[in-house]
Amino acid sequence: MKKLITTVCLTVILGLAFGQEQKEIFDKKVPAVDLKDVNGKTWNTGEIANDGKPIVISFWATWCSPCKKELNTIHEDFIDWVDETGVKLIAVSIDDERTKSRVAPYVDSKGWEYDVLLDPNGEFKRAMGVNNVPHTFVIDGAGKIVYSHNNYAPGDEIKLYELLLELSSN
Repeated sequence: MKKLITTVCLTVILGLAFGQEQKEIFDKKVPAVDLKDVNGKTWNTGEIANDGKPIVISFWATWCSPCKKELNTIHEDFIDWVDETGVKLIAVSIDDERTKSRVAPYVDSKGWEYDVLLDPNGEFKRAMGVNNVPHTFVIDGAGKIVYSHNNYAPGDEIKLYELLLELSSN
């Protein structure tokens, strides 16, 4: 009985702590971290902007099948999304030093129209509270984080699109 009570208490405490951690990221600005894109250009993530339109930041890796599935599915309709909402999508690869050389060839082979940044040391990943991938964030026109979603299941892209439509109509 004592073990059961301890287990329940720990579960509740961890659940509350995780919920608070996730809640704390909303309505905050994107942390400033210097990353390079696949062409070697340096970006400061805290300065990412889109003229008052929404931004999607999607953390992924070349070894992550759900990540690639999500970004490839979004790619199918991405041009329409841009036309309708003005969205910018930034795909942040968490591939490490050993696998980051696979990122550009993969992106090129898929024809992604996204900006692709490299986070081989996981600095931006940690700053955004990402524990595993895929992990998707939406930034509103004011630059605040308004949505966070971990993992991918078919249909998630529809919910994301609906949120982008809502944000772009405000």
